[in-house]
Amino acid sequence: MSNLIKPRTLSGFRDYLPNTMIAREQLIQTAQRVYRSYGFSPIDTPVLEYTEILLGKGSDETDKQLYRFTDNGDRDVAMRFDLTIPLARFAAQHAQQLGTPFKRYHIGKVWRGERPQAGRYREFMQCDFDTIGTLANAADVETLFVINDLMEQIGFERFNIRINNRLVLNGLLEKVGLTDKSVGVLRSLDKLPKIGREKVIAEMVEFVGATAEQAASVLDLAELTGEPTEILSSLEGMLDGSEAGQDGVAKLRELFECCAKAGIPDGRVGLDLSIARGLDYYTGTIYETFLEDQPKIGSVCSGGRYDNLAGMFTKQELPGIGASLGLDRLLAAMEILEMVESASTPAEVFIPQFDASRLGDYLAIARTLRAAGLRVEVFPEAKAIGKQLKYADKKGHKFAVIAGEDEFAKGMWQVKNLQVRGDQSDVATAGLAKHLKSLLAID
Repeated sequence: MSNLIKPRTLSGFRDYLPNTMIAREQLIQTAQRVYRSYGFSPIDTPVLEYTEILLGKGSDETDKQLYRFTDNGDRDVAMRFDLTIPLARFAAQHAQQLGTPFKRYHIGKVWRGERPQAGRYREFMQCDFDTIGTLANAADVETLFVINDLMEQIGFERFNIRINNRLVLNGLLEKVGLTDKSVGVLRSLDKLPKIGREKVIAEMVEFVGATAEQAASVLDLAELTGEPTEILSSLEGMLDGSEAGQDGVAKLRELFECCAKAGIPDGRVGLDLSIARGLDYYTGTIYETFLEDQPKIGSVCSGGRYDNLAGMFTKQELPGIGASLGLDRLLAAMEILEMVESASTPAEVFIPQFDASRLGDYLAIARTLRAAGLRVEVFPEAKAIGKQLKYADKKGHKFAVIAGEDEFAKGMWQVKNLQVRGDQSDVATAGLAKHLKSLLAID
């Protein structure tokens, strides 16, 4: 009778093979570089929080998706479902020490027990950046700039950032008498792309308690289309008399003016008044980012302003604004778009053992190349050279550096391009590192 355990992963979770993990790490490094370029500092928080910290901070659906349990100390705890709620707790707890405005980024795993689907898992990585402690619209504009730079540096050209401002919708709700039903209205409105206008109106009437006329007014605003300047002009008339609504329009207008002055490509940033976001804590600007070549995968970088979130933990006013890169969703899209390299090794250079008696020489040249900034793997056994090169080709090494007795006698190394058949050259030991770096375009 076999005692072997069948190896398998849980539904909604995944293993990351080397080629995917390399691409994942490259995304993280790009995010870190962009965030740091704007002055955001790294932090980390525990995976587990007291359940009361997390409950009621997202939506009813999010509460149902919590991985929640009692630990050995009989404490009611849960695994974080995003990085924003822990940030609110963190900011409230350490505000005096940190000072404001405080700009942070946080890259870590989160967990939601939701239904798995393409590009969406129960365990996934988030790459967040936030500015805490200012109401200035400059922080909202900068958030959009970070999203734009992040997507560009990852390698995307065809993407669009859709924005809205909750103040605009709040202004309309105030005018039509639905302010006290805003949560239900927002949740219904968030379904507009999936179920359409008539079903959203019906849901607002049946479950939210709006009249058909009130619901239609909300949809009329949400479905405004055109250039941002045209939409903003229409909004000024629709929201006449609402201070909140006019404030939202003014903030959006300033944002688009800054985009134009900063050279953000025309058409990349759009005003989409149907964006409501499922999370209840957004209070101002809202962002969603879509890939033009893979729109069905959903938003890959989302966020917004949440001026009241930290108020659950402190009496000090700590308004916040930020966004999160959906790392695993974006990686899934990149795999579909064939933007992920097939290499399963980070080492560009491969050194086969042509002569077992020269092991020390192979290891020595590998150390020299690594000291020059190259990534190098030495094969551990002196097998047939063909088998070693086949291994290197499968792993995805770009160049092989080969030497036998003749090469050692001449002080030369044969550099073989593993990606182009027949492309090889003899290089002196002293110039080997410089030659390889030029081939790999490494400074």
